Amino acid sequence: MIRDTNEFNDAPWRAIDRAEMEQTQSVPTMLAKREQKLYYWLTSHWTQDIGAVVDLGCFVGGSTARLADGHMDAGKSHWIHAYDRFKADERTKAAELYRKGIAPFKGTDIYWLARDLLEPWEERVTLHRGDILTKTWDGSPIELLVMDAAKSTETTDGIAERFFPHLIPGQSLVVQQDYFHWRLPWIPVQMHLMKDWFRPVAFCPDDTVIFQNIRPIDDKALTAGKVSDLDDDALLGSLTEVQPLARTWRRKQRIYRMKRAIKANPGVRTGYLMVDPDKL
Repeated sequence: MIRDTNEFNDAPWRAIDRAEMEQTQSVPTMLAKREQKLYYWLTSHWTQDIGAVVDLGCFVGGSTARLADGHMDAGKSHWIHAYDRFKADERTKAAELYRKGIAPFKGTDIYWLARDLLEPWEERVTLHRGDILTKTWDGSPIELLVMDAAKSTETTDGIAERFFPHLIPGQSLVVQQDYFHWRLPWIPVQMHLMKDWFRPVAFCPDDTVIFQNIRPIDDKALTAGKVSDLDDDALLGSLTEVQPLARTWRRKQRIYRMKRAIKANPGVRTGYLMVDPDKL
């Protein structure tokens, strides 16, 4: 049975009072304010505690804290699993940590910092350190999958293979945080290729799109959604088919920018290697 998602039409997370999330404000995050409210709302209002919450690409735990806080306030018990390399270079540390109140420190390791910052929720959070492609899932159901780690086509396919088959059809949501990011055009392409298995239910600025899993993810689904082997023309063709969906959220220009990025970066399939087409 597919759960009704009509409530998403009114973006109910916007009504969340940030005072409810006060404890999370000490954890730096790259999420926009509306996205922070969304994450809290998803675990406090949407999930039914019938599966795990999985956060892929948590940095120092900003997204994890918002998820865990809603989870805790709602009295839920299933575990939250957060994955990241837990590494940060000096530029990232200065922009995303020091500027937000974290005292300067030496080295690139931020695992210890994530553990410290997430201490208020440590009884419900497990951190998984390292490359996601070296990790496995324990096979238990996943009720909410938050994705901020699909930075290459290889990783995008690897995440799908490891986690998508454990989603709960009709209930589970996949939150694609970078859906409209110009450097990562394979994300909307993958979700479009898997349109028989996922239904878009909401958009949250700046780049996030939420999908509901509507059918079990099997080998056919994973084959259909594989993006690693697509050439530039195939990516461009799929993005053209995504344009009507982007238009409903007034984000058609984002798709055009992705197309320009593909043309300006032939064959590039890693986000940080993408050169901004609007700055050439």
